[in-house]
Amino acid sequence: MKTIVLTFCLLLSLAYKSQSIDTLRYCGSDEMRIQFLSENPIIKEAVIKRENQLNRFTKNFEHNFNISKQNHYIIPVVFHVIHNYGSENISDAQIKDGLRVLNNYFNKNSADSSQVINAFKPLIADCQIEFRLAKKDPNGNCTKGINRIPSLLTSIGDHQVKKIIHWPPHQYLNVYVVANAAGLAGHCIWPSDADTIPQWDGIVIAHNYVGSIGTSTSTTQVTLSHEVGHYLNLHHTWGGNNVPGYYFLPCANPNKDCGIDDEVADTPTTIGWQTCNLNGASCGSSLDNVQNMMEYSYCNRMFTPGQKMRMHACLNDTIANRNNLWSANNLIATGTADTNHILCAADFYYSNTNICNGKSITYTNASYNANIDSVKWYFNGGTPAFSTLNNPVITYNTPGRYDVKLIAYSGTDSVIKQSNHLVFVTPANAQPNLLFYEDFENFTNLNDSNYACTSYDTIANWQITNQSSYSGTQSLMINNYENIIKNKTEIISPAINLIGQNGAGISFKYAFTQRKTSNNDKLTLMVSRDCGTSWVPRWNKQGLALSTADSSNLPFIPNNTQWSEALISNLPSIFYTDGFRFKLSFESDGGNNIYIDDLNINYLTSQQKINYSSFKIYPQPASELLNITNLFPFTYEIFNSLGQIIYTNNLKNSYHQINTKPLKNGIYFIRLSIENEFKVQKFIVEH
Repeated sequence: MKTIVLTFCLLLSLAYKSQSIDTLRYCGSDEMRIQFLSENPIIKEAVIKRENQLNRFTKNFEHNFNISKQNHYIIPVVFHVIHNYGSENISDAQIKDGLRVLNNYFNKNSADSSQVINAFKPLIADCQIEFRLAKKDPNGNCTKGINRIPSLLTSIGDHQVKKIIHWPPHQYLNVYVVANAAGLAGHCIWPSDADTIPQWDGIVIAHNYVGSIGTSTSTTQVTLSHEVGHYLNLHHTWGGNNVPGYYFLPCANPNKDCGIDDEVADTPTTIGWQTCNLNGASCGSSLDNVQNMMEYSYCNRMFTPGQKMRMHACLNDTIANRNNLWSANNLIATGTADTNHILCAADFYYSNTNICNGKSITYTNASYNANIDSVKWYFNGGTPAFSTLNNPVITYNTPGRYDVKLIAYSGTDSVIKQSNHLVFVTPANAQPNLLFYEDFENFTNLNDSNYACTSYDTIANWQITNQSSYSGTQSLMINNYENIIKNKTEIISPAINLIGQNGAGISFKYAFTQRKTSNNDKLTLMVSRDCGTSWVPRWNKQGLALSTADSSNLPFIPNNTQWSEALISNLPSIFYTDGFRFKLSFESDGGNNIYIDDLNINYLTSQQKINYSSFKIYPQPASELLNITNLFPFTYEIFNSLGQIIYTNNLKNSYHQINTKPLKNGIYFIRLSIENEFKVQKFIVEH
């Protein structure tokens, strides 16, 4: 069956405490699910078949239910935190608190169950379902049941996030924590749908609806329990979302159709509540169970015995393999068979890995799964070089690439994590840079340079290429032709000292094309005044505006006419510091390859009058003489690789030769000046 986007259960948009009820959005799952199935008859037929099978099994299970022989079910859980390095990258502590809240609601241990009104206190069920973080991954390796994966899909938060990572759903309950859960608090698909399209089995939830701490609150903490209810075949208390009949009944239906319910006998018939009206009786004289976990009341507190039986039935049927989750073999395979905590792996987080010398990095011990008695840190190149603190702050004073090692101890056991070349310290120049010019001719691998690169999805990254260049033989490029959509890739410059360089600006050459007109790939240049701690955008183009050539379905390799120039003139004075840095950030959207060449920081004016094509220096490399030509008389300065002026001359002719014999082998820069306008180019001396 071909893959078709299945519209799935969408939980109401719970709000922060500061929001009013009027601003909240609610679940649109029922009508969307019905519409989707009616438009896709093949999937509809498969889902109805499985729904009917599960309904028959559930009724038989309820009829033969023996309370004295009921099981205690354990379900392995894995949290996939899909993030863009923002607040959605919630802490392990918040995830564990979310699991605590979930288990408390499912096992009648929540403190706020005391707030359930007297009429329903006898019906608060201990569902006897326990959720445990997985300790083994699908390959049998050690895990803490929490994965962190950077991706721009966190801001979309639909079923696409399950393509990033999806552990076998017959072994794990997959929970995806995102920045934006498709505009809602969370969403999931029911067992009959999951059995039809298993690659979409799981729960997606916004980060501020997990647990009661961190970015979440005691109001929004109920969301995960509501979603797990759907995962285990519970409907909303007012019903109306059962597939076979294809009827739809909205929450708080003004027609008060009380003839439809959730197929659970002990939840009173209701039209549903969007407020916490504890005296509500929408279908007669009996009170509604407004505090039920499957309501929209914002004061969810409980499940009933009937809902418990329905979830147990789901856990015993083969539909969506829910019966395998709690099997003895699966609990062993996922490491959740017992609660013993064995020291599994050393791990740590860090505040940054790319800094200037003199700056600090904060490290956080995150070793698992046992209680950690002590730690030993080893910081090559850091001060201090050794620490026994759980969260040390380390300063790096010397540029270079450095290793970090952590040893964690629990009793007599110990584990080690060694991260080679984790820290990249670039120099904060002591002397002002009178120029900066980069044409990517001096290295074949960015690891050998002072540039730092990050690729959020690690599919494609900036690289040196000789396929095309604006000048010389090499340029910078991203293989965006094979990139994934929404990947974000950045390259960050070394620190540049701009103290006293008022009027400085940035220029660079770029080449890009689309594959189709809907591609909206984006290139942004950002600048920092504090060595990369904070960033401000100064230039961006996207989609057709970024294109420098006609669209192509073949991998793009630009010719000499398919390059454009970006000019960012007159940086604000706040950026003239010794910690100035710039970065190029590229966000993919299905377009073609992108190339960058001839990055230049210099004094720029809004009107550039120098004819760049007429300014030529040759040969390269120069052994004895360097020839310079330009259409007009000029002044030139020669700089060494440290940015120091070693020679200046004011010429009346458009042609000149420089004797390079006195110069040592190495890299030099020549700056041509005409009427306060500048052009910089690099040359190499090689005797």
